[in-house]
Amino acid sequence: MALPLFVVDAFAEAPFRGNPAGVVLLEGPADPRWMQLVAREVNHAETAFVHPESSRGDGAWRLRWFTPTVEEELCGHATLAAAHVLWASGRLAPTATARFLTRSGELTARRIAGDVIELDFPAEVAREEAPPAALLPALRLAAPPRFVGRNRLDWLVELSAPGGEATLRALEPDFALLAALPRRGVIVTCAAAGPGPIDFLSRFFAPADGVPEDPVTGSAHCALAPHWAARLGRSTLTGYQASERGGTVGVELAGARVLLRGRAITTVKGELLA
Repeated sequence: MALPLFVVDAFAEAPFRGNPAGVVLLEGPADPRWMQLVAREVNHAETAFVHPESSRGDGAWRLRWFTPTVEEELCGHATLAAAHVLWASGRLAPTATARFLTRSGELTARRIAGDVIELDFPAEVAREEAPPAALLPALRLAAPPRFVGRNRLDWLVELSAPGGEATLRALEPDFALLAALPRRGVIVTCAAAGPGPIDFLSRFFAPADGVPEDPVTGSAHCALAPHWAARLGRSTLTGYQASERGGTVGVELAGARVLLRGRAITTVKGELLA
């Protein structure tokens, strides 16, 4: 049986920007080993697998995320892509809220302000902690960072100013050292260099999960939002992930939750035959 398969650029203002995610629409649960093989075949940072959660009887959808090598606990860009596909394919009404049951609890997505999608995710606060011995050498930093901390998913490193933005954009980490760290990945961030619509910048590296550098990482902004809200004294901010593809993520800290905002564009629509 052929299954609908999409590629969607998430947190993107134009095609071939932002972060591409595979989305596979299922009729029901599937073998995780098969999903992992499909994700390896699609070979994007994440592939989302979505099916109706019939046990709930309330229109919820089961959502799982796989990199080419592992199943993930939380993923923002593939969730945004999955919601976009449900609306675009007519499986959800344009004004309906998408409710996803995931390994990180229930997550929702809704359309706001034209084609902007808003995700409701858990805040993942990074608590200050001494870095493991390999972390800073792996990033090849010339100056000590302003902050190092971690949450249940990642390490968070804030670069010192001035010069933080130039350092961030020029980073060429040692991926072998990063892959050995005891967390999913490493978020590196800095304040924006000047006045403008962008408040902070970031890059995200997760070689241990098969993603050396992720183009735009929604789940990383679950840590970046509370971090920069405390630094800048505002709950609503705009981040830019300065990867080669690049992407903008609007964030709003709402207590123990983070609202993530961005756009999605379908670039491939087809069928999965195997």
